[in-house]
Amino acid sequence: MTLTEPVFDNLRALFINCTLKRSPERSNTEGLVELSAGIMRRSGVEVDHIRAIDHDIATGVWPDMTEHGWATDEWPQLYERVLAANILVLAGPIWLGDNSSVTKRVVERLYGCSSLLNSSGQYAYYGRVGGCLITGNEDGVKHCAMNLLYSLQHLGFTIPPQADAGWIGSIGPGPSYLDPGSGGPDNDFTNRNTTFMTYNLMHLAAMLDRAGGVPAHGNQRTEWDAGCRPHFDNPEHR
Repeated sequence: MTLTEPVFDNLRALFINCTLKRSPERSNTEGLVELSAGIMRRSGVEVDHIRAIDHDIATGVWPDMTEHGWATDEWPQLYERVLAANILVLAGPIWLGDNSSVTKRVVERLYGCSSLLNSSGQYAYYGRVGGCLITGNEDGVKHCAMNLLYSLQHLGFTIPPQADAGWIGSIGPGPSYLDPGSGGPDNDFTNRNTTFMTYNLMHLAAMLDRAGGVPAHGNQRTEWDAGCRPHFDNPEHR
């Protein structure tokens, strides 16, 4: 049986790298990002990439923090790139067994825009899929992934099966993913999980794209605010 490679050339993906290292310093997280992004590009997906620490992202949970006392904030422009993508992958390192401070700031700013609505009256992230990539040389891949995947689905992203992948070296000080002799780029477990994650993201994003997003019934904030409450008694007829 000959398998035909699916083409996803109508999709767009955004990877947000939450490394603590500014460009052009080498990011081990970016090495794992490129594994997933390369699969997407070869499958026809248009790939966008943000290294968050290179941008002036204010702290807070509002769409534009310049309206709340901050002098500058690049997040509103970055948010437009989030909305332009069918697929969002948050990627970052492990520090003290948890996601980096940069990762947490990005999640907070995503949260700050989660009350905005799409053209169907649903929350803005409906119809988009999310996943995550984690790197480090200490334990915590699953803990970090649990936090990120929960956060993304809570904000409105749809999470496919096995939507996370990661690599950790030996526990304690040691080589990072891209360091010579680390074994990271050749690790079969990481390569398999990253590949499965990448295809699952593309498959589900394509399904949602063909369906026009998540069906707009029973989940529209505009309808709820207007008093339409499916399966709740109408107070006027009690």
